[in-house]
Amino acid sequence: MKRTTTRLLTTLVATGLVLLLTTQSAMASIDHGGVSGQGLYGETTDRVVTNAGFMVIAFFPLLIFVLSMLQWRLDKRRDARKAAAKARTKSQDWKGGW
Repeated sequence: MKRTTTRLLTTLVATGLVLLLTTQSAMASIDHGGVSGQGLYGETTDRVVTNAGFMVIAFFPLLIFVLSMLQWRLDKRRDARKAAAKARTKSQDWKGGW
């Protein structure tokens, strides 16, 4: 019980210290020269947000398609390997011994 409490206390102190050290840099990057609504890309407008939303909408079906094609290809290889192993067991060349 004491070991768990010590570990929890150590984790909380370390997390608090990290948050305190990173707060200053996070607060400094909020205001870019007094211009509000400007991020790394530039000014955030309705058009930018809409285009980002369309990119997200297009990304997920594309990701699903690519991963499905990858899975199909891997299944095809596995089935070919199984068929080759089955053919080897039925072959007379591999039966018997020396």
